[in-house]
Amino acid sequence: MPDHEDSFIPTRRSLLTRLKDWDDQESWKNFFNTYWKLIYGVAVKSGLSDPEAQDVVQETVVSVAKKMHEFEYDPAAGSFKSWLLLITRRRITDHLRKQYRQVEVQQPRPKETTGTSTVERIADPALPVLDRIWDEEWAKNLMDAAIQRVKRQVKAKQWQIFDFYVLKKWPVTKVTKALGVSMAQVYLAKHRVARLIKQELESLEKKMV
Repeated sequence: MPDHEDSFIPTRRSLLTRLKDWDDQESWKNFFNTYWKLIYGVAVKSGLSDPEAQDVVQETVVSVAKKMHEFEYDPAAGSFKSWLLLITRRRITDHLRKQYRQVEVQQPRPKETTGTSTVERIADPALPVLDRIWDEEWAKNLMDAAIQRVKRQVKAKQWQIFDFYVLKKWPVTKVTKALGVSMAQVYLAKHRVARLIKQELESLEKKMV
């Protein structure tokens, strides 16, 4: 899988329009680089292995490509985020059902006259837990993108202070000693960088469709 520096950039309407053209390779590359980590992370947290999660990424992208002509942006009807979740959920569910079928073949259970099968019960594509995982991964990727953008905006020393004090959670005294700065500089760097990250998050959220 590629390692894209801006790991998550919410899809703009203009990109969605371009994705309707199967031959627009640059736009599809942009889409893949934007969303593969999100889809992969959700698949892994749903219980799939690395190879299975990579398959889900590929299958989801192919499904989006096949169905893109059906998608019309309408805030009242639902967002692209929700539409992509629905497609991803189906691909994950397919793999979960394969897992449970293999288990049942290897360890056959007694016949039941009533009730729902294990596959249907556990691998339900509407499980609320998958929605929660999706929202968590979405927020995480959005935060990562905001952090990467701010990192390119501020001076290296300011970012290092913020990284040590906020992200790595070093004690302020350890930061001042390691970087040769005062406590005031640490607190100011934290305030400024945190404010910039908040602004970037708000900007990214406004660009979502």
